[in-house]
Amino acid sequence: MLGFASSTWAAEDLSKVVLRVGDQTGATRAKLEAAGLLKDVPYQIQWSVYPAAVNLHEALKADAVDIGSAADSPTVSAIAGGSKIKVVANFSNGGLGTSLIVPAGSVIKSIADLKGKTISPTTRGSVAHYLVLGVLKKAGLTPSDVKLAFLTPTDASAAFQAGSIDAWGTWGVYLARTVGTLNATELIDGVGINTGNSVLSATDSALANQRKVAAIADFADRIERGYTWSRENKSAYIDFYAQFTKQDKDTVESLYPSEAAYRRTPIDQAFAASLQNVFETWKEAGVLSGSLNLSDYVYRGLPTD
Repeated sequence: MLGFASSTWAAEDLSKVVLRVGDQTGATRAKLEAAGLLKDVPYQIQWSVYPAAVNLHEALKADAVDIGSAADSPTVSAIAGGSKIKVVANFSNGGLGTSLIVPAGSVIKSIADLKGKTISPTTRGSVAHYLVLGVLKKAGLTPSDVKLAFLTPTDASAAFQAGSIDAWGTWGVYLARTVGTLNATELIDGVGINTGNSVLSATDSALANQRKVAAIADFADRIERGYTWSRENKSAYIDFYAQFTKQDKDTVESLYPSEAAYRRTPIDQAFAASLQNVFETWKEAGVLSGSLNLSDYVYRGLPTD
């Protein structure tokens, strides 16, 4: 864990640094505030909120934000699409937190029952898309055996509620709200299919600025401390997330294990190989093409102690 005092740069050197942070659904900022981890930031944070990883990565590609967290699968898609970013930190929960859900009372009882059904993997290239592909493969099915409906999270939520899709691959706040409000059933989660990696990416332009690198290192440490706070303060986390998602505490508690499982992992060759595997999986599915060495997009210079 990084103690900021150990950074190369003294706190006063960062007072004029503005770190532009992209935040999916606003969840990162809300949790860090709930944990009291935004009280002593020695630089300025400019927050921007996005509904999903695809929108966050569009902002990173446009250099509208400096850093942002997303699952590894959309991150690899963004890199393949020409985004000038590098992964600077990773947090993994082993595949929890992304699920394929079906409506209450659905005739779909197993993944084999998905044949011929309409599934929304939410957006193309998302972590839920990756999950859906893995689930179909696990069931001995191919994407041509089902109808894939790529939708924004909001549109997918509306379609699920209206009954116009049979299953929905989703995550985070969308999963919490749908399970809580509609009593949706989790058909399968991402364990054994998805890596569960939540990667923090930074633009090449931000990484060219040494003071911003120091700020990014400090911010990554705050994310790590946020996960520690969640693990050590279960009741406080559930209170926070129930309020944030506007769901009852029982619903939030059922999703708590996916949050509590997150740990920071090394940014090493094994991690780069994991990213490479994601790319090869996307290629096999026809989502991406060409060749890419993901090791070139892993930034190993972030201070971690």
